[in-house]
Amino acid sequence: MHKLNIFEKILARASKRKEVVPGEIVEANIDMAMIHDLTGPLTVHSFRKIGGSKVWDPKKIVVIFDHLIPPSTILAATLQKGLREFIKEQGIPTFYDIGQGGVCHQVFPEEGYARPGELIVGADSHTCTYGALGAFATGIGSTEMAAVFATGKMWFKVPKVIRINAEGNLKKYSTPKDLILKIIGDIGEGGAIYKGMEFTGQTFSKMNIDGRLTVCNMVVEAGAKAGIVPPDNKTITYLKKRTKKSFKPLKSDKGTDFEETLEYDVNKLAPQVACPSSVDNVKPASELSNVKIDQVFIGSCTNGRLEDLRLAASILKNRKLHRDVRMIISPASQTIYSQALKEGLFKIFMNAGAIITNATCGPCLGGHMGLLAPKEVCIATSNRNFIGRMGSPESKVYLANPATAAASGITGQITDPKNLRRR
Repeated sequence: MHKLNIFEKILARASKRKEVVPGEIVEANIDMAMIHDLTGPLTVHSFRKIGGSKVWDPKKIVVIFDHLIPPSTILAATLQKGLREFIKEQGIPTFYDIGQGGVCHQVFPEEGYARPGELIVGADSHTCTYGALGAFATGIGSTEMAAVFATGKMWFKVPKVIRINAEGNLKKYSTPKDLILKIIGDIGEGGAIYKGMEFTGQTFSKMNIDGRLTVCNMVVEAGAKAGIVPPDNKTITYLKKRTKKSFKPLKSDKGTDFEETLEYDVNKLAPQVACPSSVDNVKPASELSNVKIDQVFIGSCTNGRLEDLRLAASILKNRKLHRDVRMIISPASQTIYSQALKEGLFKIFMNAGAIITNATCGPCLGGHMGLLAPKEVCIATSNRNFIGRMGSPESKVYLANPATAAASGITGQITDPKNLRRR
């Protein structure tokens, strides 16, 4: 029996086999499945089309409304209404309607549905976020999800795995977002197509769960099937507060062979920015000070967590936005919204001149709220900067960490936060 990595162990367990090898096709049992208000209606339509009448296990399905929240068109409202009717019909108990949850990739782990060793699919490409908790989590299409709803199973090709080993301590204003941007910049947007990415080393051991969620969220931008931070005591502590269900943490066997291992020393890592219109077009923020901006977006499933809002607030406190810049801040969940309000972060944001929205994906995908006009430039803490991602195809989006985004909002141009003048 060959030594197994964590991806192989999870797929072997899910397919009831002793071992699996890269390239092999397995039929695996799904532990949890997630849909939201954009992908859910097509899932339901496809489920009906293939003759589905009852989902395989309503307790293993989570539905979270987050993309067009509240609905911005009659069509969106109608589709959401239909999805609510399906949820009632099927007896799905786990549903987060408007005002009850927030962004799916924050709510899902926050509420304890992502557990180590489990196989999770979501009808959204950033489902890979949940690998931060030691799960094999991946995004699938709505029609694939219809088949999962009907059978509880799905075919997988066992991926090859790249090991990312990071050592050292992130310095002030450098964050896990900068590390994953650096990695994607190095390996390219197609550098990990259908591969797993396992994150190890001192940097990840010290990193909190929020940071790990940010890193795993963006592995799909390199083409990866999934990314996993091996579960440790931080993982278990995080989950014990959130779930009563038992779980079995898995880790790669010692001496496991990976396709390749990439080494990173983060001690000197500076804030990074992904430039238009590709996530792998990465440069240090300090080299982009000539880029003027019109809008700042702080939020999304990548950087809308409490530590992100605190970091932005530390930059914005007692400062004002540049007169030519508007700023949108979207907490990633109702829980985070409540805590940020309690801590006085909203007062700091409002005094600076920012607008705060409900917990929604809206601005990130150009769905509604904060769309960009032609020729406008936005610096965002989200995960994608493709042409037309946040509005006009003639607009431009730069991706950065919350400190860089906030600092840029003050100066009116992309700014490394360490270069802000002291107050």
